[in-house]
Amino acid sequence: MNLALNLNWATLSPRIKSAVMAILLPLAIAVTVGVGLSACSNPSEQFQNTDLTGLDYAKDFALTDHNGKPRTLADFKGKIVVIFFGFTQCPDVCPTTMAEMAGVMKQLEPDAEKVQVLFVTVDPERDTQALLAAYVPNFDSRFLGLYGDKAATDKVAKEFKVFYQKVPGKTPESYTVDHTAGSYVFDQQGRIRLFLRHGQAGSAEMITHDLKLLLK
Repeated sequence: MNLALNLNWATLSPRIKSAVMAILLPLAIAVTVGVGLSACSNPSEQFQNTDLTGLDYAKDFALTDHNGKPRTLADFKGKIVVIFFGFTQCPDVCPTTMAEMAGVMKQLEPDAEKVQVLFVTVDPERDTQALLAAYVPNFDSRFLGLYGDKAATDKVAKEFKVFYQKVPGKTPESYTVDHTAGSYVFDQQGRIRLFLRHGQAGSAEMITHDLKLLLK
């Protein structure tokens, strides 16, 4: 697959550059993994989202949940884990994604209890424990918000190959954050399995299909 962009990178504004990166990073993952794994997929049980099985990253995190409890990936062993990176003041992608996952949980019942959705903030300056506790469970009471300081956030973003960048606003407090728009899925043994590209047509049904496949 040959991807070409007719852009003069040097002339682009920082906001446009970061927006392009937020789009291209998950696309690059999808292309690379799709080429590498298509030959070994089982036609009768094929994932509808991007299969990341066997990739050697996104192995763990060390953050704190919105109840104040330190968390690592091992805490959720035995459950399917869906991890999304965002921020509470995000105007579109984040609330849409969280609402979509809430809908997926309803479609999964009664197996939804075997799935844990985690919202990792990429805005540690503003997303306090109290704010995450008010925001994240509003979509589904089982969802957990995770946060860390700047160093911890940078570390987990690097480990998960997640792009994020602060974009200045009219005031120092009104900045926004450009970030990778998608979620990682881990199986019940804690192994990375999928990348979910939210917002595409039929994505809720595709996610439900794939999570049911992992729950078999």
